[in-house]
Amino acid sequence: MFRGECIGQRTMQQQIHRKPDVAGEALWRFSLALYTRPGVAEALIALQDRAGCDVNLLLFALWCGAAHGHRLDRAELAVAEAAIAPVARDIVGPVRQLRRDLKTAPAADLLDLRRRLLALELAAERRVQYRLAATASASLSDADRGEAAEANLALTLGAEAQSQEAAVLRWALAALTRRG
Repeated sequence: MFRGECIGQRTMQQQIHRKPDVAGEALWRFSLALYTRPGVAEALIALQDRAGCDVNLLLFALWCGAAHGHRLDRAELAVAEAAIAPVARDIVGPVRQLRRDLKTAPAADLLDLRRRLLALELAAERRVQYRLAATASASLSDADRGEAAEANLALTLGAEAQSQEAAVLRWALAALTRRG
């Protein structure tokens, strides 16, 4: 379990018994905690833009490993990808592109519109994460969580697992999960 995450016995039982709102919220909190670590936002955006990585899928894979000790296999990753594909393709992607297009617009009246698009994009990403969490295995593992997260990172990133951005993610995840 990562530092700062307070999941009590009742909440953990809700996750095990497939309450996706609880699991989805746990994934969302994990993602926010990791995303705010130094260099992580930039690394994730670089992987997204350069290599076409789905940031939410990557965060989900790290969460499965770090929070649950679960190593994803290719079939589980494919199920997770299929669960989010329509929302990611038809909502998150277009809203993100529109928000980015407005980034260069100097008009002050468009700044409010851009902020609203960012809020919509984040709300859509949250729904994506809830869908991802609903696909997660309900079992907890006694496996080494760091090793499981590393294996999931490699599976999700493929050749990009050796990139500088992946190194940033490893460092941030280690700092986040360090007990103390």
